[in-house]
Amino acid sequence: MINVLVGTRAQLIKMAPVLLALERSGVVYRLVMSGQHQVTMAELLQEFGVTTRPLHLYQGREITGVAQMGRWFLHMLWRGWRQRERLFVRADGGRNAMVVHGDTVSTLLGALLGRLLGMEVVHIESGLTSGRWREPFPEELTRRLVFRLAHVAFCPDAWAANNMRAFKARVIDTGANTIIDAVQEAMGRFADTQVEMPAAPYAVVSLHRFENIFEAQRFAFIIVMLERMALRIPLVFVLHPATRKQAEKFGLLARLEDNSNIHLEPRMTYIPFLKLLCGARFVVSDGGSNQEELAWLGIPTLLMRGATERQDGLGASVVVSNYNAEVIAGFVDEVLARKDERKERAAVQSPSAMIAKMLAENYL
Repeated sequence: MINVLVGTRAQLIKMAPVLLALERSGVVYRLVMSGQHQVTMAELLQEFGVTTRPLHLYQGREITGVAQMGRWFLHMLWRGWRQRERLFVRADGGRNAMVVHGDTVSTLLGALLGRLLGMEVVHIESGLTSGRWREPFPEELTRRLVFRLAHVAFCPDAWAANNMRAFKARVIDTGANTIIDAVQEAMGRFADTQVEMPAAPYAVVSLHRFENIFEAQRFAFIIVMLERMALRIPLVFVLHPATRKQAEKFGLLARLEDNSNIHLEPRMTYIPFLKLLCGARFVVSDGGSNQEELAWLGIPTLLMRGATERQDGLGASVVVSNYNAEVIAGFVDEVLARKDERKERAAVQSPSAMIAKMLAENYL
């Protein structure tokens, strides 16, 4: 039997095409929401057309703080065990899977619950690593723990697959990340999606990682860099709730609000956000999913991080800032100095279809 545990918006976006592939093949599975993220999760399921009704491990306040997340994790591990009969489906005498994705606290939660319940842990987007245990924090630590818990590792490319050779999991190279399927699903729905697009040219900013928004000095540095960019091109800053909260806490929100060339927008669901990204001259982000999808789309991306666990776009459309003002300024200069010419996207075999097929063949 197949159990899928999802906790965050990014996970749901990348898992949606896998869930759709299962449903289109007539495969019944159990979908459990950990509750790490709450806002827009139901809307995302509706946007992608996922019909399986989820069960909820937790439906309280959204988890944003580090200390709050630690307490929540222990509570959810206990609750998941106590409510295992309600939440998860298992076949006596058959193979059972707990499918988890990525590098969040919910990933580790699902992997541990899978082990405790005697299921095989299937890790999607496995094998990615920055090689630095503190960058990004805590995602890199989470991945390394899940690598050791996984029975099956679906890796998005040969590099990631090679990283998993040192572990005991069965390694499968899917040839691409499921975000590619999510992007294509979403782009097919652009015509039916209304989003207020600013006058071109513009750039989009999306920042939410702990190492950027919970360190006052670093966050202030990033705001200075954005203010300099805004002298060159209008910015659309899509604010995650945690980002807005920390900006206000550090006295930075007023600076953003008072800048007429920085337009603040609340976090939106995936298809409107992707449509906004597709019209941007460039994007400033600290998100791994953004790196993957923007690299495939060929949209110039400044990754506001010191290191990345992904290879997508490096040496081409993606530049890692390393929090260096000269690198950041050089990226903006180079992008604005050339024509906006995007290469035709390469066709790839659907990784989501491959994953769904393997799950159906092994866990039904």
